[in-house]
Amino acid sequence: MFERDISTDDLLAVIATGEIIEEYPDDDPCSPALILGFINHTAYPVVIGFCTDHLRVITVYIPEDEKWKDYRKRRVE
Repeated sequence: MFERDISTDDLLAVIATGEIIEEYPDDDPCSPALILGFINHTAYPVVIGFCTDHLRVITVYIPEDEKWKDYRKRRVE
């Protein structure tokens, strides 16, 4: 997130106000989910691992146009 110039406050705002758009319940050890949120009208997907006693931030990024139809749907390859 620091390489992408995303602050901790922005990350927390995305997690708090974002929408879960994909879930991966069979992944271990923490079931991840893709949360979509916006910072200053820019989409920021965040992958969060829901662990038993904590959340784990896996990644946050700016979506690449060639990989997404819109902010909520991946392009089929």
